[in-house]
Amino acid sequence: MERTEIVLEGRKGEIQLFSDDQKAGKMDISVIGKKLTVYHTEVSPEYEGQGFAKILLERLVSYARENDLKIVPLCPFVYAQFKHHPEEYNDVWLKE
Repeated sequence: MERTEIVLEGRKGEIQLFSDDQKAGKMDISVIGKKLTVYHTEVSPEYEGQGFAKILLERLVSYARENDLKIVPLCPFVYAQFKHHPEEYNDVWLKE
């Protein structure tokens, strides 16, 4: 069973993904004002290829929507997903 947690200390933090209580992946993020910047997505090697990066992306986007934030996708994975599926992410994508 997978679960996510958002851990913010001040302006920086992570979205953490756990599978059966083992940390399976994370996204490095910061929130400043109404901007949520995502820097890096990482999935542990033993969990690769199971869609865990997509789970992290879905949590990132839902968190942004819940908190009226715009995402700055500095992470190559997130940027690629936004670019390939703009209709799905235009409402949260801050294009600078």
